[in-house]
Amino acid sequence: MANSLLISGTDTGVGKTVLTAALTAYWQTHITHEKVAVFKPIQSGIGDLEFYQEHFELEQSAEDITPLKYEHPLAPPVAADLAGGSVDLAKVWKKLRYLQQEFDQIFVEGVGGLGTPITHELTVADIARDWRFPTLLVVPVRLGSIGQTIANIALARASKIDIKGIVLSASSQEALEDSRELTPPEMLEQFTHIPVLGMLPPIQDWNNKEELSQAASQLDLEKVFQI
Repeated sequence: MANSLLISGTDTGVGKTVLTAALTAYWQTHITHEKVAVFKPIQSGIGDLEFYQEHFELEQSAEDITPLKYEHPLAPPVAADLAGGSVDLAKVWKKLRYLQQEFDQIFVEGVGGLGTPITHELTVADIARDWRFPTLLVVPVRLGSIGQTIANIALARASKIDIKGIVLSASSQEALEDSRELTPPEMLEQFTHIPVLGMLPPIQDWNNKEELSQAASQLDLEKVFQI
């Protein structure tokens, strides 16, 4: 899907929202001739939808951002079961097609990691493959991330997903300072054969669009976008 990019990660809470927010801010600041949309197809519990509504002026309704929302912060099929329903991917697909017609660039924030179940039969990797999403993989700067990255890239290759790059995410100044030891880019590239596009620093002010945009501008975006 030419104008849709999936932001996935090695796990939950690794920085997918940070990257999605940074890219959105960059587009709103520098790529002003293009209409940008954020798409969080499925949300369990309170989180990203509320974040995007609070910090961004988007030309989207709440349902345009997140068509499926469940009360319990669990894997989507489990949360759907507790709500007495099922995950309606047809509704998600219909909303995505609408956004693709209305917007020039769509940043699709995934759920958890590539191996996270979306339904009782399908994972995020399956959706990325079937819907042909080019994908960025967010990797947190912390102990254990090298192995998780290698495993996620192996799953991506087995699923024939087009991984455009790896983005490191430091959630604190300490993580930023220790990144060379915890997630050395050369080692990640050596084992995965995927380029590391750069590092997302800790965000101090989520209301500061310039700070978010600057975080995205430090990434090697030319390897992913024609900008």
